[in-house]
Amino acid sequence: MARKKKIEYHSYMEGNVKHMSCQICGRYEAVGDDAVAVKCSRCVSLIMMDKYPHAEPKSYKPTGRPAGWHWMSEFVDKDGNVFHRGKEQPKLKGTLKPTKVKPPKKRKKRRTKQQMLLAIDAERKAELKKAVQKQKDFLNHNIDKG
Repeated sequence: MARKKKIEYHSYMEGNVKHMSCQICGRYEAVGDDAVAVKCSRCVSLIMMDKYPHAEPKSYKPTGRPAGWHWMSEFVDKDGNVFHRGKEQPKLKGTLKPTKVKPPKKRKKRRTKQQMLLAIDAERKAELKKAVQKQKDFLNHNIDKG
């Protein structure tokens, strides 16, 4: 036996578009004219995360190899695996010694704008001091005859 009246969640019409509130959170979504109830995309994704918690995004897992190892012409890891330009060479496994990895170069820190302005001011002051000293020497007859 079919029902004559359908129970419908809170809805309203805006122009020709029907909007209905989500069953769970109450957020309004645009729906078709035949819709009786709706669940918004946010609530559906939360429900799916509860059912399938192992479907989390993959995170980075370090391999223990140095940065750029796959660009090296030959790289041997700690287990003895040999790689030529990033491709493993199983026939050569265990025949070579592990590659020694150099620590990365320490980079100089960039100067801030204020530090650069202070350095420029210091240079100007030094030039002015030299000019003043030259004038004093000239007045005191201490001219370099070179």
